[in-house]
Amino acid sequence: MGENVSGKLTERPELDRALAYLREGDVLVITRLSRAMRSLKHLLAFADELRGRGVGLVILKQQIDTTTPTGRLVFHILGAIDEFQRELIIEGTREGLAAARVRGRTGGRKPKLNPRQAATVRRMYAATGPDGKRLHTVAEIAQAVGAHRTTVYDYLKRES
Repeated sequence: MGENVSGKLTERPELDRALAYLREGDVLVITRLSRAMRSLKHLLAFADELRGRGVGLVILKQQIDTTTPTGRLVFHILGAIDEFQRELIIEGTREGLAAARVRGRTGGRKPKLNPRQAATVRRMYAATGPDGKRLHTVAEIAQAVGAHRTTVYDYLKRES
């Protein structure tokens, strides 16, 4: 069976057909890692799934064979490297966010309503007539401040 699509595609009919055919004790042979996998993380999950089913994995070009102790060791090393890489990325992201906070940047979207508009929303929403009914609908408030009704509702929910 040969499939001429890249590993980044989610639909790989030939690989899916081969996986459905595999039984415990079988070995799946792939010519190149890049033909079947999107990433190292995907490869590790794929190999775990196969191992759980009692199926070995051999990748010819990279000379990886999970049916041998050495092949499993290489796989564990790849997994450790992947986890280390993920932790470095997370650590770098946290440091970057902390540095941005020190510079006064907090991230996220800028508020859609400035303080004057927010005060107008609050004042118009709180305004009631002698009978206790609100004087303005949310649509009218939104039009007055030049925002969408959803923005007004979001702001009022935050205020309460």
